[in-house]
Amino acid sequence: MELRQLRYFIKVVEHGGLGRAAADLGMVTSALSQQISRLESELATRLLTRTATGVIPTDAGIAFLRQAQLAVRHADNAIHSAHEARLSGHVSVGLAPTTASVLALPLLHAMRERYPGVRVHLVETLSGHLGNMLNARQLDLAVMFRADTARRWSVLPLLDERLFLIAKPGFAGMPPDKEIRLRDLAGVPLVLPSNSHGLRALLDAAFARTHAAPEIVAEVDGLTVLMDLVQDGFGATIQPGAATARLGSEAFDVRLIRDGFLHRPNLLVSLSDDELSPAALATRVLLAQVAAAQVRDGRWPGATLHES
Repeated sequence: MELRQLRYFIKVVEHGGLGRAAADLGMVTSALSQQISRLESELATRLLTRTATGVIPTDAGIAFLRQAQLAVRHADNAIHSAHEARLSGHVSVGLAPTTASVLALPLLHAMRERYPGVRVHLVETLSGHLGNMLNARQLDLAVMFRADTARRWSVLPLLDERLFLIAKPGFAGMPPDKEIRLRDLAGVPLVLPSNSHGLRALLDAAFARTHAAPEIVAEVDGLTVLMDLVQDGFGATIQPGAATARLGSEAFDVRLIRDGFLHRPNLLVSLSDDELSPAALATRVLLAQVAAAQVRDGRWPGATLHES
């Protein structure tokens, strides 16, 4: 007798029919019927009675159902306990500053709740540095905006971020429309990351595509200082919506940039699976789940989940 046969029998009784149970289990009805027949043969007793509308348990089936439910519950508890006992160790996760603004806290809370035996080392730095740290095996996984396909990395497209023009409320020179295009930014003083930053490379290519020349008044690679300058009125900036997460979007004048090609992909990148510990593999799955929840719950401004 196999544990899966107990699960099959319970599901058939719950649905009152083989066809409905098979659909719920994702298997064909004939295969499910064969498993139930083998179970009845092993027990040498009839567990189900076929009716015009489905099946109902016999007296023996009712008695067996109660014990099967108890056995499955105990087995599930044993599996859970084994997972909790086995999953320990440490994992290193890298996030860019804007990503950390919306993902770091919920990820750490989820890790403490789901895997309390796993110690998390969280690194916040520029996306380009995250790639170097992955190559040096200083990180297990990271959320990045570009990935070197030549590396032995596992790469999962996670989400896409739209970009926004962000400024202090009442900032002079802001375009009048709430949704704008890059060509509308002529004359707007901008505070942007330097050329070493992936976002700057994306913006430079976008401006070149639209034949527009940005008016850059300062280059700052640290998100905190950059947003301080914006809040002070030194200039506006172009960032994903996550850049406003720590201070709140109400503290800024935020305009969506409508150019459809201007978006930033977020990739969940890790070392190859054979290099990751069980703790790191579990963290990778949980990170993707937490990121998806942040987007679905509206806590990641301007982000949409990748179609896959």
